[in-house]
Amino acid sequence: MSWFNYYGLIIMALIMIPNIIFAVKTRGEFKNKFKNKAVEISEQLGRYACFVFMIFNIPYTYFGFWFERALTVYLCVNALLLLIYFVSWLVFRKNHKLPKAVLLSVTPTAIFLFGGIAVLSIPLIASSVVFGVCHITISCKNAL
Repeated sequence: MSWFNYYGLIIMALIMIPNIIFAVKTRGEFKNKFKNKAVEISEQLGRYACFVFMIFNIPYTYFGFWFERALTVYLCVNALLLLIYFVSWLVFRKNHKLPKAVLLSVTPTAIFLFGGIAVLSIPLIASSVVFGVCHITISCKNAL
C-alpha cells in the first residue's frame, strides 16, 4: 500500500453518510449534555486525526499489512463493522438510549483501531484510542 489508502477513503466516506443525514435532519435540535471541554476537544482532534490517518499513510509511521491475506481480512472486517454501523443507525434511528450510544460510538472506534492495527499505523492506532475513549464517554453521557 502506498501513501494513499483508497480503501480508507471509501470507508471514511461510508462512515460519513449516516452522520451527514443525521446532521441535516436534526439541525439545531441536538444538545450536548456533556460539558467537559478537554474531552470534547480531544475527541475532535482524535476524530480528525483518524480521518487523515485512515486515508494517508505517513512514511516511517506505518509498516503496511503484516500478514498474508491481510488486505482481504482488512476489507472483510471493515465491511462487517460498516454493516453493523449502518444497521445500528437504522434500528436505533428514533431511539436516544444507551444501546444506541454504545453501538454508534464503539463501531467507528473499532473501524479506526482495526485499520491502524491491520496496516500497523502508529498514528492511526494512537488517534483511534484517543478518539474512542472520548467519543464513547461523550456518547454515553449524552444518552443518560
